[in-house]
Amino acid sequence: MTPENPEKLTAEPYDFSLVLGGPLYQIFRRARLSGSTLELLHRRVIVISLFAWLPLLILSILEGRAWGSGVEMPFLYDVDVHVRFLIALPLLLVAELVVHERMRPLVREFVARGLIAHSARTKFDEAFASAQRLRNSVSAEVAMIAIVYGVGVMLIWRTHTAIGVSSWYGTAAPGQLHPSLAGWWLGCISLPLVQFILLRWYFRLFVWARFLWQVSRIELKLVPTHPDRCGGLGFLANVSSAFAPLLLAQSALLAGSIANQIFFVGAKLPQFQVEIFGLVAIMLFAVVGPLLVFIPVLARAKRVGLREYGSLAQRYVQDFDRKWLRGSGAPDEALLGSGDIQSLADLGNSFEIVRGMRSVPFTKEALIQLGVFALLPLLPLTLTMISLEELLGRLVKVLF
Repeated sequence: MTPENPEKLTAEPYDFSLVLGGPLYQIFRRARLSGSTLELLHRRVIVISLFAWLPLLILSILEGRAWGSGVEMPFLYDVDVHVRFLIALPLLLVAELVVHERMRPLVREFVARGLIAHSARTKFDEAFASAQRLRNSVSAEVAMIAIVYGVGVMLIWRTHTAIGVSSWYGTAAPGQLHPSLAGWWLGCISLPLVQFILLRWYFRLFVWARFLWQVSRIELKLVPTHPDRCGGLGFLANVSSAFAPLLLAQSALLAGSIANQIFFVGAKLPQFQVEIFGLVAIMLFAVVGPLLVFIPVLARAKRVGLREYGSLAQRYVQDFDRKWLRGSGAPDEALLGSGDIQSLADLGNSFEIVRGMRSVPFTKEALIQLGVFALLPLLPLTLTMISLEELLGRLVKVLF
């Protein structure tokens, strides 16, 4: 039986999900690992995580490399592998449900809020349909699989992933890794699985960025005095925080890799400053970068708003001046309680809102919040530089 088309599963127009659709989604549904709207999350997390991690444990035990002194890095001591498959991989799956639930009503808001001019509705519909087609693309996911195996497995895995010590997954000869049985499962099944899901996520972000860019190119009816100080586009910031699990997962992958370098090679955390801050910057740009396409639109709306509301304010204050200061008003009209004073104040507030319009549809606080999520998995690594007792002692001194 052919799975239902995800577009037909929603009754509302413009009900768009960034993660519903595509071959992997259909495989999840056929395997009873997902419902039509990403139900059964716990089942996906358990089955997929164990599929990637459990064979590695079993094969390592059979080869005598799960613990003990047979190799310098036994399986149970490998921080990277446990973080990768038991923390980062589940977070990537959790992120799908979070983004799906937060994004479904988002695209509809462009129409519901009257932001799309009537003359631009056709172009908006075309952008919406194009995003759905690209999200569901079979060729895109096939290309990702080719990249994962052609580049990740054939070129990188056996030449660049070994950390230079004998491990449960193989021994490193000069320039190449000689895998164990567990190592072959790691390199051919487990790692490609995580890499594919992560690469699929960044493809989804590309779909989202492409859709927003197309929307930014059509006529938008922004209102400079909107209280969100983004002309009515402030609702777009709501989706950025939904990507927090994705940021946590990507950062956890880096933290696990750094942890192995520290524990088994003798590296120090400060040696990875470039990698840490570079990855955080890239992740933040991947999440909030798509919203930057509205900078020219918001800048233009602010300029027009300042000009139009400036002209309106000029006409009003001139009338106010003539009426109340030059004596052109009715002589028996009382200033106290007059609506003119309140209108003048309201006009001033409106003009200040226009002046305070942001050039991007997100706040500095939202960016800082995402940055905290991106750095959170890396914080435990600071304990490699300072003992927990010393850290707590310093905190007590600061607080008390």
